[in-house]
Amino acid sequence: MSHFYTVDSSTMADEGLINADKLMGKDMKLNPDTKGAKVLIYHTHSQEQFADSVPGDAGTSIVGMGTYLSELLNQKYGISTYHHEGVYDLVNGKLDRSKAYQLAEPDVQKILKENPAIEVVIDLHRDGVGENTRLVTNVNGTDMAKVMFFNGLSRTTKLGDIAYLYNPYIADNLAFSFQMQLAAAEYYPGYTRKIYLKGYRFNMHYCPKTLLVEVGAQTNTVQEAKNAMVPLADILNKVLSE
Repeated sequence: MSHFYTVDSSTMADEGLINADKLMGKDMKLNPDTKGAKVLIYHTHSQEQFADSVPGDAGTSIVGMGTYLSELLNQKYGISTYHHEGVYDLVNGKLDRSKAYQLAEPDVQKILKENPAIEVVIDLHRDGVGENTRLVTNVNGTDMAKVMFFNGLSRTTKLGDIAYLYNPYIADNLAFSFQMQLAAAEYYPGYTRKIYLKGYRFNMHYCPKTLLVEVGAQTNTVQEAKNAMVPLADILNKVLSE
């Protein structure tokens, strides 16, 4: 736990959930026999930007990082990927994230229904940190934003398991992020932060292989964030295909 995870004070995790043998024992490989998109990338918080993002230019926001990640998966690794650019954190033209997860849910469910071959759902975010914090690492001579995998446990220290936020795939979600973390540590040491565990669900109940990823923070540059997509695509390929 101390080596691989940061546990938010709002939640609790035990060895029943965080068991290395169980997490490594789940098969994350894509089904080669189905046709169509296998991966969905979307953004609950599409308005998240970086230090030098250009206002109004989605290509320099977290959405642009999703576009680039999709291109890498589609073109370099042959993993058919659907990038959804829906906006859920603007209400009447103003930033409002209070209902973003709730607003995103119907659209994501519709996409999954219309694209039954999708096995992987990735909600791509950018973290928020203190203005003096810089989440930067260097991989093979290239500076890039550090990445963090995130899991919602539908369980808080105050309420225990939250029935109205039921997620049948918590164990699978945890296995996915753990296998991604191990692959990152093996091939790109220093690239990832610890996996963050928090109390609520964060729409991670769509399918077993659901991943929430934080790409750097508001103090990173657009180029650092974009550079981070290259190892991320490779790690996804290693876990899902190799």
